[in-house]
Amino acid sequence: MKISGQQILCVGFADWETEVWTNQHHLMSRLARENDVLFVESLGLRRPTLSGRDRARIVRRLRRGLGGVRELDGVRVLSPLVVPLHSNRGWEALNAVLLRAAVGRAVQRVGFRRPLLWAYVPHALPLIDLLHPKAVVYHCVDDIAAQPGVDGPRFRALEERFLPRTNLVLASSQPLYERFRARGAPVVYAPNVADTAHFATALEPGRVDPAIAALPRPRVVFVGTLVSTKVDFKLLAELADRRPQWSWVLVGPVGLGEPRTDLGGLAERPNVHHIGSRPYGDLPQVLRGADAAIIPYRINKLTESVFPMKVYEYLAAGLGVVATDLPSLRGLAEVRLAADPDAFLAGIEETVANDSVEARKARSAAATNHSWERRLEEIATALRQACGI
Repeated sequence: MKISGQQILCVGFADWETEVWTNQHHLMSRLARENDVLFVESLGLRRPTLSGRDRARIVRRLRRGLGGVRELDGVRVLSPLVVPLHSNRGWEALNAVLLRAAVGRAVQRVGFRRPLLWAYVPHALPLIDLLHPKAVVYHCVDDIAAQPGVDGPRFRALEERFLPRTNLVLASSQPLYERFRARGAPVVYAPNVADTAHFATALEPGRVDPAIAALPRPRVVFVGTLVSTKVDFKLLAELADRRPQWSWVLVGPVGLGEPRTDLGGLAERPNVHHIGSRPYGDLPQVLRGADAAIIPYRINKLTESVFPMKVYEYLAAGLGVVATDLPSLRGLAEVRLAADPDAFLAGIEETVANDSVEARKARSAAATNHSWERRLEEIATALRQACGI
């Protein structure tokens, strides 16, 4: 079953052009192949700082907002000019007016009539009475209210008003699913998945990223955004100090969405290598040269509800995965969970010792059941059952 022939208006929590694609980018780019998708970029839920990254983003938003709807990757993209403050009903009311005006002009321009409203944040609430959508989907992939800089109480209060008007809630982790089910919402468990065919190319002979190939083995790799609320830099430092002969490789931007992040002395260690970001298409070249993959996340209010997208990317590439004891990963046999540094090191050592071509192929084959295509089929079935679409 497919979702096709629909007009979909998606309200996201990130910009479309970003260094790291998330669930919203992968799903909407795929849906756009057989549907007409209008993606509304981030409404600035995090209070901006004076950092250079935030100042540059504000300038970009002003320029793009004045430019109207543009098309990228087959998706129509709108950058509404709203105030990046959501701390009281006054700002909320003003932003509702600004959002309705921007979206109203955009849907008139592109010819949308009663689209499917697909919201990653409850701030899409003011659009329901404007659009009269055929259905409302709330896709919850993170506990955004727990992110630094976000007014959590205001976010949750808006979510309480939004939920009764949704036809379907998609929850990307078991903790999120249980939270919405307890509130009586029409929720379906839909954990993050991966472009498994793309990452499986890491099993094929080919180029290894030169920055990885130059490092001594074993090479332990983390791929993703390096932010202090998620990544446990203290844990990484201890692991690196206890295994100085290993190469610890960090791949991704620092402070994306959390500009005050500081790697501190972590990257100064001779066996820790932050090689920067890599284009999505080149990530198999990174993982082709790795011996193990890790998810060294902190355990806090935010990560209690996180199902990292990198889980199935790593597995599709054939790598053994060691992660901190995230609630969403418990029961996932393919991932070794570690409650402390000793267990983390033991898990990596066992993964490297038992590595083989056959083991990698088996992990990759198992991951094929967790592709974006398979997830879209499941979502299409849920939409048909909940909304008749």
